[in-house]
Amino acid sequence: MFPNALDRCLRRIGAVCVLWIAAIPAGAAPASPADARAHGGVPDSILERPVGLRSGIGNSHEPVTTTSSEAQALYDQGLDYLESYVWVEAARSFHQALRLDPRLAMAHIGLSRSFTGLEDASAAKQELAAARTLQSEASPRERRRIAIRAKQLEAMDDPKNERKFRAYKKALDEALASDPDDIGLLLLRGNAEEPSPAGRGQLGTEASISYYRHVLRLIPDHASAHHFLTHTYEGLGIADSALAHGAEYARLAPSIPHAAHMWGHALRRAGRIAEAVAQFRRADAMERAYYRNEGIEPRYDWHHSHNLNLMAAVAQDEGRRTVPPRARPDAPDGVVSTLLARESLELPGDLIAAGRWAEALRLARAMTRDPSSATRVAGHVRAAWALRALRRDEEMRGEIEAARREALAIPAATGATVPRADALEQAVRDAAAGAPSRGDPARALTLFELEWAGRLAREAGAWEVASDAAEAMLRVDAAYEGSHRAEALVLEHEGYASAASRERDLASRLGRRAEPAPSPRA
Repeated sequence: MFPNALDRCLRRIGAVCVLWIAAIPAGAAPASPADARAHGGVPDSILERPVGLRSGIGNSHEPVTTTSSEAQALYDQGLDYLESYVWVEAARSFHQALRLDPRLAMAHIGLSRSFTGLEDASAAKQELAAARTLQSEASPRERRRIAIRAKQLEAMDDPKNERKFRAYKKALDEALASDPDDIGLLLLRGNAEEPSPAGRGQLGTEASISYYRHVLRLIPDHASAHHFLTHTYEGLGIADSALAHGAEYARLAPSIPHAAHMWGHALRRAGRIAEAVAQFRRADAMERAYYRNEGIEPRYDWHHSHNLNLMAAVAQDEGRRTVPPRARPDAPDGVVSTLLARESLELPGDLIAAGRWAEALRLARAMTRDPSSATRVAGHVRAAWALRALRRDEEMRGEIEAARREALAIPAATGATVPRADALEQAVRDAAAGAPSRGDPARALTLFELEWAGRLAREAGAWEVASDAAEAMLRVDAAYEGSHRAEALVLEHEGYASAASRERDLASRLGRRAEPAPSPRA
């Protein structure tokens, strides 16, 4: 029997749509002994691989103490990748800069931040220690930055300690008092207004905006500032600003898949579905070309499955069946998860989008045997979708109930450096309590999962659950047209034709309002 309310059922189901929770690509071979040393599941043999200079990835620049102009350029390249969450290429760039100048202290700070992105706290601290051994040769500004990184890592080690978090912010403020136009400091200070000391631009709040805007006053075309503002405005539900900055980020970093992906985020939220799908596909094509050219497996890139998930979700949401499933549909059953190896998590979604229900069900059920509780929940949800299509409704209900039970066991992440299941759970909990979860980019993903759950409930005739889903969508984001369309369907079913018509009209007005906004440079 379906549960009666989202805060008892769909709250936890919605949580698991975070695609940063791990999954191994089907059929992937384990790392060889030569690759035994790894950070966050990515072998050192990849992270330390030599790399040349690239173009189209952004335009960050921070003067560092080095006599090598190429080391300086590679350091800047590392910043561009770091500020776009391309952890592998950031690490490669910083390692290459150190080959050219082994005394470049700030390259170790860049590596420290890269390893945080790869969720290797121990390696992040080791790189901080390496930077400290070189700080006597660094400039006063660089020594301040090393000290600031130390404060940040201390706060991240104890994320509930407000005193340490304040000390990190204070160190940033004192550095900005000496150099108020330091771009790197301004970006970090905007990040520090996020709920966690590990903030890196994804969870921006209203207080973050002034710092990023200051960067744009100094450098109107700064790609990373536009990136962080895209996340921030999306999280705050300000669609037109997210659209404008997303377009600028994609323009300024045309070789970064995440830039195209974020533009797709904003377009999707604005109801411009075909354009959003085009951006997700563009990001996917760029990633696949990169994997071929560099000889790197997709499983080492967290972003790959995340982008595929949204592409498949949008196609499913709009009733499309055009998203091709990935290769390896005959993946073996069994354990399918490990950190930063997530491709199989989305394979059932791709198969669902392609109408290959039986294959999707088999892989989804393999996910339900995974050691990770979050992956098990995702497996049960995807199995429910496949069972519904196969007209096995009683089994479908059992999968949803299993998802609810499994999700109750998901522990809250402490000190997490990326949004995880607990962050989405909190977003939906806040929604159920009537408090929008401001500043959380996972809100868009929450809406995806709620829309899927609402559709599933409507198709199964579980209208109480469909009503709960629509109500939660409105609480998460009342400015999203899809929230009102879901509510209209429920009202129509309940016989409230006039109210349903009003909701549809409002959805249409919101869709029309989400037209391209003027460039933020204007």
